[in-house]
Amino acid sequence: MTQEVLLAEPRGFCAGVDRAIEIVERALQKFGAPIYVRHEIVHNTYVVNDLKSKGAIFIEALDAVPAGATLVFSAHGVPKSVELEAHRRGFRVFDATCPLVTKVHVEVAKLHREGFEFIMIGHKGHPEVEGTMGQLSNGIHLVESVADVAHLQPAQTDKLAVVTQTTLSVDDAADISAAIKARFPRVREPKQQDICYATQNRQDAVKMLSPQVDVVIVVGSPTSSNSNRLREVAKKLGTPSFMVDNADELQPQWFEGRQRVGLTAGASAPEVLVQAVIDRIRAMGAVSVRKVEGIAETVKFPLPKGLKLDR
Repeated sequence: MTQEVLLAEPRGFCAGVDRAIEIVERALQKFGAPIYVRHEIVHNTYVVNDLKSKGAIFIEALDAVPAGATLVFSAHGVPKSVELEAHRRGFRVFDATCPLVTKVHVEVAKLHREGFEFIMIGHKGHPEVEGTMGQLSNGIHLVESVADVAHLQPAQTDKLAVVTQTTLSVDDAADISAAIKARFPRVREPKQQDICYATQNRQDAVKMLSPQVDVVIVVGSPTSSNSNRLREVAKKLGTPSFMVDNADELQPQWFEGRQRVGLTAGASAPEVLVQAVIDRIRAMGAVSVRKVEGIAETVKFPLPKGLKLDR
């Protein structure tokens, strides 16, 4: 039976997720329920259900938002058309887009004015990708794999720039970037990597953890890109890995004959879920839990104006 649980450091909430959840909670306190949120504020079932219980209503189309309502944009960002429509309709809008995603949007707008076309590395259909690509009406091309690079047909190659989804596999993004650079040697790459610090840190922690354990458990919802990448990182290193939305999804057979369990959580998964998973593994026989030393994160993002609570 399992003897020991090793906890990855860092794991769980990042600064962008903390900020997004606090924006919704403060809006509820200041303006009262309901508060409308375009798309899931972050990709975690527990978080979304908790905010629903407090009065948040999650919508995909602005037609579902009544006149005069308070609207929050999710941490993933929105296309420019959604932003303009929300303001045209006169909603009270608070933008919970992660500042690291906003940084990509600002870069796209700046370089577009200079005549650049863009290649975006990301996953089709992910709201962050839709938000970033939706900053422009044309001239931005999505690639999901190295194979996709061969089929790119930009209108011109003199001014091409690469941007990436912030929650990708660091290694996969590097491979795709290399393929783009090989085909378009003059392509402009980001001054600083678009993949966010928290995604990088959590993947690095799993790389350190995986060789020390017999199985890796990732706490995260199926829709969470960065959580899925953590599971993939462990699997690529040869360690069996499983992702669970909560402790109820743990399967006893995953732990049979495995002495050490590695445990981490995606950037949108709260620590309360990690503790529940630890309790369940303890109930299966684990006798000790210890943290694997890692980077201490101190990043904190400011809230938008207008959410200061009255004392």
